[in-house]
Amino acid sequence: MEMLQVLQWRPSLLPLRRASVSFRRERCSISVSSSLETSVGGGGGELTARERRQLRKERREGSANWREEVEDRLIKKPKKRKASWTEELNLDNLALLGPQWWIVRVARTNAHETVERISRALVRNFPDVAFKVYYPTVREQKRLKNGSCTTKLRPISPGSVFLHCVLNKEIHDCIRECDAVGGFLGFRVGNTKRQINRPKPVGTNDMEAIFQQVREEQEIADQAFEEQKEQKKSLVIDSEADADNTSKVSRQSRKDARFIKNSLLVKDSNELLIPGASIRVVSGPFAGYTGYLKKLNRKNGKATVGLMLFGKESSLEVEVDQIVVETT
Repeated sequence: MEMLQVLQWRPSLLPLRRASVSFRRERCSISVSSSLETSVGGGGGELTARERRQLRKERREGSANWREEVEDRLIKKPKKRKASWTEELNLDNLALLGPQWWIVRVARTNAHETVERISRALVRNFPDVAFKVYYPTVREQKRLKNGSCTTKLRPISPGSVFLHCVLNKEIHDCIRECDAVGGFLGFRVGNTKRQINRPKPVGTNDMEAIFQQVREEQEIADQAFEEQKEQKKSLVIDSEADADNTSKVSRQSRKDARFIKNSLLVKDSNELLIPGASIRVVSGPFAGYTGYLKKLNRKNGKATVGLMLFGKESSLEVEVDQIVVETT
């Protein structure tokens, strides 16, 4: 009998000054403490069978409705259902649990294809059954050097697919027959003659923890991608600025080189310009024509040249820096 309270008693048969016995139930164990003080010699001892019977009798007499209390306590206490090993082997009894989350063990490679295969098999064989197939993954994005983005799904629990449905033997066997499926996560039941793996449902709190973990991992992945995007954008801006500066410097250097070259050519050609020398026009409206020098005026920088235009010789006045000596 389960003792829920401490009971005190005063025996009248023993020649004792004071005797107290307390019964207390703690963690399914009964501890009996007794203190006996005798009037002679101060000795003590354990209770005999007669004393224990007298204790039970007085306790019953002190409580008039003790039978009703015991009966109510037994009625409220749930009886443990002892299932036989044959009932544990019957997977149809899992339907009595209602919709639950179950863990299906699959191959780690190409797990997404296995999830689609399980879904198609359930839709094809059990069109009236409501189910959910959940494979917890995190969507990670990365930007390549060529500017394109790649997306990769990183699984949170590789090799584990969560199925929410009312499970029975037919659905169990249908999922087991799918390729790359290793069965349900559970425990062994049966005896030495026959044993099976009985699926074990996942608690609601455990599923909420998995959902929360997926959300947190996804937020971290998105934040890392945004940081990478900002870093790439700053690098592109810096590279474009460097390219513009480099192009400006290169254009300026080419102009300087061309100016120096032309000035050297003009200087060398001015030294060789004498009347009758063969010349070539390098700039102006008549660039590309060849002829000879007729007259040179170094004070005003003008030169009179003879060019062949439209089949006849024509005299033209050009700038000295527009002509160079034609070398053979």
